[in-house]
Amino acid sequence: MTRLLRNTLCRLLIALVAWAPFHMASAAMIGTGEATASTAQQDRARVLGMLQRGEVATQLQAAGVDAAQAKDRIRAMNDEEVGALAQRIDTLPAGGLHGWGSLLVIAIIAGVVWWVATQPNR
Repeated sequence: MTRLLRNTLCRLLIALVAWAPFHMASAAMIGTGEATASTAQQDRARVLGMLQRGEVATQLQAAGVDAAQAKDRIRAMNDEEVGALAQRIDTLPAGGLHGWGSLLVIAIIAGVVWWVATQPNR
């Protein structure tokens, strides 16, 4: 009985190893441009995601800033500006944006939108 169990187990393991998907790992060097582009895209997505929050959109409207216009302005910002804004958002306290935190985010976003709007076209 143990020999039958052992043979069955061995056949099962052989079949599973044969059917297991093999993933070839590849390691390659990436350039600085690719690494910073990925980070910039993540920062931009995080800032745009912040605008989609209901309380942030409400505060923007209360401040007289259209959410669609704010999104367009953030898309027009360069990577350094978006990175600085994302870093400011990251320094806010965790656990939600209530009280002064949400006002700070709104003020930062409104300030950046105003700053971008006053810059001459490049």
